Amino acid sequence: MGPMPRFERDDVSLHYELSGPDDGHPVLLIAPGGMRSAIAAWGNSPWDPRTALADRYRLIAMDQRNAGASTALVSADDGWATYTADQLALLDHLGIDRCHVVGMCIGGPYIVGLLRAAPERFTSAVMLQPVGLTTNRDAFYELFDGWAAEIAADHPEADDATWRSFRSNMWDHEFVCTAGPDEVRDLDTPILLLKGNDDYHPAETSEQLADLLPNVTYVERWKDDDVLDQTHATITGFLTDHTP
Repeated sequence: MGPMPRFERDDVSLHYELSGPDDGHPVLLIAPGGMRSAIAAWGNSPWDPRTALADRYRLIAMDQRNAGASTALVSADDGWATYTADQLALLDHLGIDRCHVVGMCIGGPYIVGLLRAAPERFTSAVMLQPVGLTTNRDAFYELFDGWAAEIAADHPEADDATWRSFRSNMWDHEFVCTAGPDEVRDLDTPILLLKGNDDYHPAETSEQLADLLPNVTYVERWKDDDVLDQTHATITGFLTDHTP
């Protein structure tokens, strides 16, 4: 087994994996897992794009900074835009001008951030049970603090105030964190939205997104065993319809 592909940029080293045919339309994959969004987390998903899409698309999977095998310095200014910049820089590094983006959980806010920052680069987006803030902010604080505690020993550059600022930049927001309702209403990229239904992925957030997004296809039931074949057909059909 050769060395893991890495992209080095400033103070960040991003681990990524490429699969599928070289001439396939690219798909950027943004894994679930909250602050631990890493490639391996797709293995816990009811629908895993690494296997489901590998026959046709050029898949770009990545570990977000300080998750999986990716590393970066931690700064008080870190926040959603930091991750958006990483994601776009990886596409630049790989020479990818346009692609689909598929994201689950925290991938929802990341996708909204990408579509606001560089809508011309994305042919379509698939959002599986996106994270949203309702009455659950403490749950995200707790997840952040647990992740920070795991990696703090590797980050002597970050004191308690740095971590507090970073946490605030991520989770002291409303709705989908990277946009409010008015900004979401302006996103005209074709989006397939698969509903969330738990504390981290509130049904209320998915329903509000489905109402606001101007070019959305909404699937409410997709995770149960008896509909997984249909889910696969829906996602692959959607991507086919929006592949140049």
